[in-house]
Amino acid sequence: MRAVKFTSVNRDALAPSRPDTLRRSGAVSAAEGAVTRMRQEWNASPRYAWYVVAVLCVAYTLSFVDRMILALLVEPIKRDLRISDTQIGLLHGFAFAIFYTTLGLPIARLADRTDRRRLIAAGVAFWSAMCAACGLARTFGQLFLARVGVGVGEAALSPAAYSMLADAFPPDRLGRALGVYSSAIYAGAGVALLVGGSVAAAAASATAVHVPLLGAVQPWQLTFFVVGAPGLLVALWILSLREPPRRGVVASEPPVPVREVLGWLARHGRAYGSHFAGFALLALVFNATTAWLPSVFVRVHGWTASQGATWFGLALIVFGTSGIVAGGIAADAWRRRGRPDGSLRVGLTSALGVLPFAAAVPSVPSPMLAVALLGPMMFFSAFAFGAAAAGLQWLTPPRMRAQVSATFLFVNNLVGIGCGPVAVALLTDRVFGVPQAVGTSLAIVGTAAAGLAAIALASGIRAFDDGVRSVQAAPDASRAAPLDAGARSPR
Repeated sequence: MRAVKFTSVNRDALAPSRPDTLRRSGAVSAAEGAVTRMRQEWNASPRYAWYVVAVLCVAYTLSFVDRMILALLVEPIKRDLRISDTQIGLLHGFAFAIFYTTLGLPIARLADRTDRRRLIAAGVAFWSAMCAACGLARTFGQLFLARVGVGVGEAALSPAAYSMLADAFPPDRLGRALGVYSSAIYAGAGVALLVGGSVAAAAASATAVHVPLLGAVQPWQLTFFVVGAPGLLVALWILSLREPPRRGVVASEPPVPVREVLGWLARHGRAYGSHFAGFALLALVFNATTAWLPSVFVRVHGWTASQGATWFGLALIVFGTSGIVAGGIAADAWRRRGRPDGSLRVGLTSALGVLPFAAAVPSVPSPMLAVALLGPMMFFSAFAFGAAAAGLQWLTPPRMRAQVSATFLFVNNLVGIGCGPVAVALLTDRVFGVPQAVGTSLAIVGTAAAGLAAIALASGIRAFDDGVRSVQAAPDASRAAPLDAGARSPR
């Protein structure tokens, strides 16, 4: 019998498929099939997408109530804690913005790869608890730390919300959806002023009350307890939402590294730079106005806090809300006409429109004339921000949106919230030296910021147009070149 010679065989090559390979490919196919079914469900139910907008609007409104209530409590807080305008400016701006801005970036990376509903719900619960904790403050330092906590919680909302809405709506309807969502800025600020004005009026004549375990509590401290409590219920409501599937993303793909995100930003540096700078300066106008205009009515015109808050709150709710929705619709209209730079054009219109009113409202001698001018000022101030969010989604590949949105919010809030209120307070305390000069300080800061915003936005229109077209032409644009790979602005 002849011996049989055995040779080595590549078993993997002969086998049609290994079991673990089959399991992996089957899992990916199952995951992608589930994502496809989810997308079909969302596309078939636009009403549910608008329901998500409504719930997120409630959360955003609540965030502004908790953020803005401080503006109506300036005088009793100054009296009880014995602090200056500059310290109030720090509480209103820097204390809130310091972590609100910096934590937005890591939170956005979580939003790009985790359940966004849970992330938002956790943030709502945390900032509501910290708002209530502001009522426990007995010193400036304690109130500062509590305001920092409010900013930490609110950092979770907008990056994840922008990402959710970008996946819930087709591109030609995104501007309107984000405009409606962003309108909660003005609804929330208006509600805070209306409710806070009534509370401030009561606090002006009320005395401290005794609360078990807490002792003597001032009326302004009770206000923080009351406005912080509803957030826990809103957090539970958000958990009831369905998570939308991510558009343009394969289920098995890992998140985009920070290095690639930075590379994409650098390649389109002029487009992003003009967008970030222009809208951040417009945010500065808004935040400086909401922080100090109530004090202008009290100190310059002799009104009570309740009178000024009522008129200002109504202007924010009516004209601010309509302005931001109109801006989102205008941006969508520009896009349908083949103009991807529509968001910057809307922002430029906002800057030019708000500029004369930013100078006039804090300066006119009559309080009712100031109220009459508040309407167009709030409309043009708000006009930009639905378009700002939508334009950012158009310029950014899907898998980078939450991280780029967080970068935008970092700049926007560091400049707008962090610098706006403090700049006005520093002018009042250090330059003019009298509290009654707050109107002049506000007019200087608002006019300068609006003018610089117009310059920044006008300078980036062409680069922004080119950037959006490059995203449309490159389906794999999320694979952007890293920062050290020669990435530069197109102009």
